[in-house]
Order: sequence, then C-alpha cells, then structure tokens
Amino acid sequence: MSADRLSKGVRIGALALLVSTLAACGTATVVRPSGGGSGVSTPKTSVPKPGQTVVVRKGDTIYALARIHDITPADLIAWNSLDNPSTIYPGQVIRLYPAGSGGGRAPTTVVTAPRPAGSTSGGSTAPTPGPAGPVKSNIAWRWPADGAVVGRYVAGDATKQGVDIAGTSGAPVKATANGVVVYSGAGLVGYGELIIIKHSDQWLSAYGHNRKRLVNEGQSVKAGEQIAEMGRTGANRDMLHFEIRYNGKPVDPQQYLPAR
Repeated sequence: MSADRLSKGVRIGALALLVSTLAACGTATVVRPSGGGSGVSTPKTSVPKPGQTVVVRKGDTIYALARIHDITPADLIAWNSLDNPSTIYPGQVIRLYPAGSGGGRAPTTVVTAPRPAGSTSGGSTAPTPGPAGPVKSNIAWRWPADGAVVGRYVAGDATKQGVDIAGTSGAPVKATANGVVVYSGAGLVGYGELIIIKHSDQWLSAYGHNRKRLVNEGQSVKAGEQIAEMGRTGANRDMLHFEIRYNGKPVDPQQYLPAR
C-alpha cells in the first residue's frame, strides 16, 4: 500500500467533523491564522462557549485555536472527536463547547490518532469502519459521473472509503443530490481539487481529483447540476473519487446509487 493512498484515506476522515458540527454552522466565527509570537499561554482550564463554532482558515492549528478561545487543546480535541488533532483543514468547523452538555464542561478525553498500517508500535489502531449494514436514506441519490467503476469501497480500509469512476478529462461531474457546498478547494493532500456537499445534518458527499471546480462554498446545488470537470489532480489517471458519508462515517456508495 503506498504512503499516498494511506495518507489519502486517513486525511479524509477529518471531513467527518463537518457532519457532526455543521448544524451549528449558522453561528460560525471566522478566525484568521494566529501568527507566532502572540505571547498568549495555553489555558489550564476550559471556558466553554455554548453554541459557538469556528471555521478553520489556512495556517490555523488546534493549539492556536485553543489559546485564542481560552480552551485547553485536550478539551477542544475531545469535544470535536478529532481522530488526528495535528491535522485540521480550511473549511473545517470546530465546536467550542461539548456536545449535549448545555454549556457545561465535559470530561477531558484525549483521542488517540490512528497509526499507519504496518506500524510496529504496540497496540495497533484499526481504521474506524462504517456502519455494519446499509443505513436507510430518504435522499434520491444519482450517479455523479458517467464511466466504469475502477475502484470500490471496502469497509474498514482507510484507503478505499468510496468509489473511483473512470472517465475523460473535462467530463462533467454532477451533484449526486440537492445540497449546499460546504467545501471547495484543494487543501486535502491526495484529493486534488475537491468539493464536499452537505445534503442534510447526517449526509454529505465528496468529489475528488477534479480538473476544475465550478461551484463555491455556500452555494446551493440541485441534483444533476454540474459542479466540476473531471480530471486527475492528486491521481494518476482521469477519474472521479466519490464518497458518501453518514454522520461522518464512510458508507458504500453503491448501496445507495441506482443500479446501472
């Protein structure tokens, strides 16, 4: 398994945070990169801010955000269930309060980051698998692109969390269902030009390796609307990498897409 493929699978797991926190996105605050030398010390106790979130900007770190908002890094990691706290991405939404606490302080829990496959360190951590069986969805999913499926979803495999659809450069990539674009950029290594669409509080879809993105963050899209041109950014051939996620966990897209 190549390092690029493993990195790709692990990094997309950070997108799960979009599902669990976007419900609070209406009150999101934009925080710009904190530059070094601010002199602000890391807080020893947290001051939760019920209902408030922050949108990650390029250059932000979880530790800088913790200092700015008077929250311990450990609590910020725990409140957002971050699998890899050392890596956050532009467009990611970070909650500044514990879920379901009503503003009270949650117990501090440090989440262990997943180890690369083949690690010899004790106590290996396996990738978190998706739901055991198909989760019922009331969304009328449709195929996002024409072409043969050349890569399939494998439950629990961090490098195969969606399907790869072969095609030609510039072929249309279409929204699989109605929704709102919550990410449009190239900030996730291994995905090239990437688009993420939120369809509901539980469901989102991701479209990677595009040649060109045609939609912006915050834009509403309709099922079947072209959102990108197929390409090979972050890939070795022209194709679309497509994922469906339920509550942040990858599911097999072919269990939801119509037969063809």
